[in-house]
Amino acid sequence: MTSSANLLEVAIEHATRRVPIAAPEQQAESVRRSLVGGDYESAAGIAVLDGRELVGIVSIERLRALPAETTMADAMDVELPVVGHQTDQEVVAWRLVERGESSAAVVDDAGHFVGLVPPFRMLEVLLSEHDEDLARMGGYLRGTDSARRAAEEPVTRRLWHRLPWLLVGLLGAMASALVVGAFEAQLNEVVLLAFFLPAVVYLAGAVGTQTVAILIRGLAVGIDMRHMFRRELISGAVMGVVVGLVFLPFALIGWGNQQVAVAVALALFCACVISTVVAVALPLLFRRFDVDPAFGSGPLATVIQDLLSIIVYLAIATPIATT
Repeated sequence: MTSSANLLEVAIEHATRRVPIAAPEQQAESVRRSLVGGDYESAAGIAVLDGRELVGIVSIERLRALPAETTMADAMDVELPVVGHQTDQEVVAWRLVERGESSAAVVDDAGHFVGLVPPFRMLEVLLSEHDEDLARMGGYLRGTDSARRAAEEPVTRRLWHRLPWLLVGLLGAMASALVVGAFEAQLNEVVLLAFFLPAVVYLAGAVGTQTVAILIRGLAVGIDMRHMFRRELISGAVMGVVVGLVFLPFALIGWGNQQVAVAVALALFCACVISTVVAVALPLLFRRFDVDPAFGSGPLATVIQDLLSIIVYLAIATPIATT
């Protein structure tokens, strides 16, 4: 198998003409006989051609079940996934997944048949693109060529790739400032509460970041999301309990304020649970609207988690600490 680092980027580079070809009027039994002894790179589908024009595809499974005299014109799938020869490889892979097809047809600018993209090629593409998405979310790019292009791209491209998410983060920071300002009187009364705000935000964000990474990997390999959601929610709750219990004696010994210690410990637990829920919900929402979760859910989840952590912390801790 070709290594992911050497995978090419467009449909024509994955297409092969070494596939079974039949005419629309050709009968099933004739096509089945023609397959014997054929040297094909992929026989997942039979391309039905009218001259140089692709008119349909018959899957190998359907061909085997057809009555002998059935013609390819009567049996072929005419709503097959057809892509241009310069279509991005990831677009081709996702069209196959969405349609539940085993192969995609590639045509040139004139609409002439170029070849079929076999399923094993698309499996490589999906794995490669998945690795690249995780790498991007983690802050680095797959391969030295990609890294070099990112390092040498012009300022306009740099801004296009990075500025939108920074603006989203800025909006979150503005909202956070407004929330903290709304609790100004309580924070002035118990200044100690302000000491622990960064810790609550960081720990909740860290729990959420772990959940996002695990969930995106699970989405890529088809794990049941209901089971993953339940396990991640339980994990988030357990981590919140552990973090709160570890913090409690630290605050009691360090500052001697029992109310603040209990309030912050409880807020840590709630923030970790909420952060887990957000981290699970966003990638699923992105996928529902056909948006790649690896590119946006991480940054957006961070903004939402930080804002909710601040709200939860102040809403829980200030009433307890100021009574």
